This record gives sequence, structure tokens and C-alpha cells, in this order.
Amino acid sequence: MSGSRLMKAVRVSEFGAPSVLRFCLEVSAPQPGPGQVQIRVHACGVNPLETYIRAGTYIRQPALPYTPGTDVAGVVETVGEGVTAVKAGDRVFTTATETGGYAEYTVAAEQCVYKLPDALHFTQGAAIGIPYFTAYRALIHKAHTKPGETVLVHGASGGVGVAGCQLARALGLRVLGTAGTPEGLKLALSNGAHLAFNHREEGYTDKIMKATEGRGIDVILEMLANVNLSKDLQMLAVGGRVTLIGSRGSVEINPRDNMAKESSIMGVVVASATPKENKECAALLYAGMEAGWLRPVVGSQYPLAKADQAHHDIIECPGAAGKKVLIV
Repeated sequence: MSGSRLMKAVRVSEFGAPSVLRFCLEVSAPQPGPGQVQIRVHACGVNPLETYIRAGTYIRQPALPYTPGTDVAGVVETVGEGVTAVKAGDRVFTTATETGGYAEYTVAAEQCVYKLPDALHFTQGAAIGIPYFTAYRALIHKAHTKPGETVLVHGASGGVGVAGCQLARALGLRVLGTAGTPEGLKLALSNGAHLAFNHREEGYTDKIMKATEGRGIDVILEMLANVNLSKDLQMLAVGGRVTLIGSRGSVEINPRDNMAKESSIMGVVVASATPKENKECAALLYAGMEAGWLRPVVGSQYPLAKADQAHHDIIECPGAAGKKVLIV
């Protein structure tokens, strides 16, 4: 590819509402440097985190202008000097990119690029990166779950929720999930949850406690801490752990709920994982793909030009059903 090649991409020149996502037809395609891989993008996952960054509310902000997107799936176009893990023509997915995934071409560091098995299509590949690596980090690296423990996946029908249910079930945990629609509850049950509860129902936490015979939950994967954290602490078993994966504001809790059970609240940031931790996670995910229990669930699909709609829907439309994906 010559350095002057142009591509379509979504660009953000100011922080703000979804409308700041501008679809541009003529952006220079990025070229790979040493240790980098250039990928022809076929699909790119949309994550809630990308909406917080775009809005300017996230703790770390990229330099403007930038292209969002971390979870791409596509085909390797060219590789930079020193790259050995993949070669031109390989089907791949990523856990991060250097230049943004909402584009026809992206560049990623070699250690963030993984081969995509033939059994999975590109839209599924775009639903692996952040969701599965986050769920694994929460369950294993942070909460140190053990087979036989009970895990509650709050928001079990979204991208990370589905990944959490599949992983937890494969790891020998008793899996309870919550969702807000009949479709979401069905999705949780068909992806590893033993029981599913509607978090819009009055008294749903009592039903969850009853399902544990009053013992409580060992580990909670929490996608919306500003709404649920106070209740989570009350539902935990002695020594229970809440892993914070998502939050959209502040919350008031009673520290006594925490003290009485000697429970832990821990943050989860997938970008903080070490290369060794990512390698370990990838090994389990590949085993899951081979065995067939790792099946990314793709929800709504949008053309690249409708990235603003995808950003609106992921925050404003309740009742997640799988991972939202941009088709490139």
C-alpha cells in the first residue's frame, strides 16, 4: 500500500454528544511502524467506554482529532518490521488499536492482535476483545474466583455480560444473571446463566438472595455501579467481591455493609493487564473457541456512517442484547 492511500473513517474533533462523530471519506490510511500490524477492518465493536471518552467525561482523554475504536476484526494487510505473530492475509481480532477502529484500515501493536479462528465471522471477532478480556480480568485476576462459587452478572445480556456468563459457566461457577427485558433474560440463560432475574422488577434482589438460600453471592460483575453498588454490598456473602466494570455517576453506600462481611470492591480496567496476563486470558479464550462454548453474541449492526446512532443507542436504549458492532 502506498502511503498516500485514502480511506473512510470516523473522526472526533471536539468532545460532546454523539453528533461529534463525523464520517469522513478521505482520511490518510495509517501505516504500520516497527512491531505494528496494519489491518483491513471488516467490523469494529462499540463499547460504552468509547462513549465516555467521546463525551469528554473519561479520566483519560485522547488528543484531538482522533478515531475511536479498539475491538476490530479483519484481515492483516501489511506488518511492520519485527512482527512475527501474524502475517499478511491472516484473519485477526484486536484488544486495542493505535489509530482507532472506526475506519477502513487501522494499525495495532503486535501484542494486541490475535488470530481469529475460521469458525467465527468478523462481526463475532469484533465482539471478543474488550468484553472477554474484561470478563476474564474481573473473574480471575481481580476476584480470584474458584469453581463452585456463585457469581452474579449484572447486565448479563450486554457484550461484557454475555462474555461473563460464558466464562463463569466454563470455569465451574454457579451463574446468576440479570437483564431488563424478556429477550435479555433468555439471552443470559442461553449463554451460561443457571438462573436469570429481571432487574426492573420490584424486589428482584430478594429473589436472588432466595436463590442462594440466604447465603449471598461470592462475586458480582457490576456494569452499572452508580445504580447497583449499594444493593450489591447487601447481597454479598461473607468475603464476597464486587468487580466494578462500568459506572455512569456517583453512588452512596453504607460502609457497614462492606465491613460486616469483610467484602471487597475492586475496579477493573482491561488496559491495566500485563502482557503475561493477556497471554493467559487469550489461552483460555482460544480453548473456549475450540471447545465451542465461547460464542460471541452480536446485537445491532450499523454501517460506519451511523457510528453516532450506535453511540446513542448503547447509552439511551435499555435492554441490551449482545454486542453492538459497526460494519466497515
